[in-house]
Amino acid sequence: MSLRHPIVAIVGSSGAGTTTVRKALERICQQENIHAAFVSGDSFHRLTRAEMQAAIADAEREGRRPPSHFGPEGNDLEALDAFFASYGASGRGKIRHYLHDRHDAKRHGGRVGGFTAWEKLPEGTDLLFYEGLHGAVKTGTLDISSHPDLLIGVVPTINLEWIQKIQRDSGIRGYSVEAVTDTILRRMYDYVHYIMPQFSRTHINFQRVPVVDTSNPFVARDIPGPKESLVVIHLAEPNPRVDFLHLLSMIQGSFMSRPNTLVIPGGKMRLVLRMIMTPLIEALVENGRKARADAST
Repeated sequence: MSLRHPIVAIVGSSGAGTTTVRKALERICQQENIHAAFVSGDSFHRLTRAEMQAAIADAEREGRRPPSHFGPEGNDLEALDAFFASYGASGRGKIRHYLHDRHDAKRHGGRVGGFTAWEKLPEGTDLLFYEGLHGAVKTGTLDISSHPDLLIGVVPTINLEWIQKIQRDSGIRGYSVEAVTDTILRRMYDYVHYIMPQFSRTHINFQRVPVVDTSNPFVARDIPGPKESLVVIHLAEPNPRVDFLHLLSMIQGSFMSRPNTLVIPGGKMRLVLRMIMTPLIEALVENGRKARADAST
């Protein structure tokens, strides 16, 4: 953690909905004149798409558990740990972009499934936002969760997560449903051992729960909409800047399921995100600016 150069990590699996949270934070920064840097966890994949496919094929041929982007074999977690440490100490670091599809390749230049060159973060940022798979991960040698000042988990129920991933990867990225299903199954070991444990380390979790039938996510034709879901918001510890009782009085249809857990209608998630996250982000930025000013005098 760093008072002068705070880090906010949005942690979620592929298809979980972390982009919704990131976009809400981007809007807060625009409205509050906050200069933020953004980095995607995909920047720290260890292999290009072609290299990953070859590594998977080799493992399957040799009878080994194949690598995945959920686990350490598929990611340079040491580089992510060093990047967080660098930003926390100096507000500096280097990032690159993983090119998921033709749109990314055209926008950044490069080949689909590859990476752009490493480049420096813009200088003078107020804080760093990370969006990805491993912002709160721990291994036998690394504790990446020790760096972020605020850890946000985005955790839909597992069937909903799979529906969202299948719809995104088949509809936007051009994969077949069968290929996406194979990826889900191949990643399961790493999902259980590296992704899920992080949500016990996050400071706040947002979990979307559908209220329509999602019993078989592999045949679902659409993603349940906001009006077809609830959002469970859980605080790991009380925070004076997050007033659940005030939110309860403001949001019709909301209720407290436990003293540290608020449940809201899915259609209110963006509003509540803004209400919860704005004071938390403002506090980090205010404290960071003050600490930098004190250090320069």
